Amino acid sequence: MIAVSILNRLIMAAITLFGVAVIVFVLLRVVPGDPIAMMISPGASPADIAALRAHYGLDASLSTQFWLWLKAVLTGDFGTSISLKRDVLSLLGERLPATLELAFAALVLAVLLGGAVAIVGTLARRTVFEPVIDSFNGLFLAVPDFVWALALVLVLGVLFPLFPLSGRIDPSIDAQFATPFYLLESLLTLRFAIFADICAHMVMPVLALGLPLAAIIARVLKAALSEAMVQDYILLAKLKGMSELRLVLQEALRNAVGPTIALTGVQFTFLIGGTVIVERIFAYPGIGNMAIDAVINRDLPLIQGLVLVFGAIFILVNLAVDLLVAAFNPRLAHG
Repeated sequence: MIAVSILNRLIMAAITLFGVAVIVFVLLRVVPGDPIAMMISPGASPADIAALRAHYGLDASLSTQFWLWLKAVLTGDFGTSISLKRDVLSLLGERLPATLELAFAALVLAVLLGGAVAIVGTLARRTVFEPVIDSFNGLFLAVPDFVWALALVLVLGVLFPLFPLSGRIDPSIDAQFATPFYLLESLLTLRFAIFADICAHMVMPVLALGLPLAAIIARVLKAALSEAMVQDYILLAKLKGMSELRLVLQEALRNAVGPTIALTGVQFTFLIGGTVIVERIFAYPGIGNMAIDAVINRDLPLIQGLVLVFGAIFILVNLAVDLLVAAFNPRLAHG
């Protein structure tokens, strides 16, 4: 039954991704603006423009363009970037790992920080510290990631310049990488100086992305823990002499983590979307930063490739969350 459930979810994911591709493809071609007009020189002749339009397949009907693009994508050909003159798939392969490392680092920070605040808040319930913790958490919740990014630039980049303001690695470092996963590769190959430099470049973007998510996790997990702490099995364990800390960590947390995982997964997709602005602010070379350039240049093949990647990430994350939640509550696996 679980295999059938996973198969059904994968089929629905493929249908959803196809729908996203159709909508984006149509929207990009009905909005005003001609990408070819942004490429040609002022003295280009009509024949040059027509040849360029034919080269990128923009002279065919909308349905023909979509069919040709879909057939190419299914064979792994995402086309050629109009602005960068390079294969879209190779561009995505270079930039996506940087964004994934950034997003996963922010997720780890959010889970650890949010979990710790929730547990401390639960232990401090009905004390004078509870409203203080809730107030600080509400403050972190109210500030969006791009505002955090700007504040961090001002405080940690300008007033107290502790961390690099931009980039992924110091340009003066002559480092060779076999993969685009710089952080992971430098750690696995024991190049700790390079690893530390990459971490330093990630500190502010990770904080900007992770702090709002940590506040959300803390609020939801604390509510779930508080609800669990008044259940009969918790009261029974308390009567047997179990300490408050053990009650939270060993009993309540197990039942409270399910809904928190579901919410964290949904919020993680928003975190991926948030990389678009945060990467731009820190000039971080991920797909978010590249997406803004692609939109500015109206680079249709690159935008389509980026949308497919973002859509695939959202769908896969939601699928993974469904499986994780089902693992914590097997009854949902058959839903």
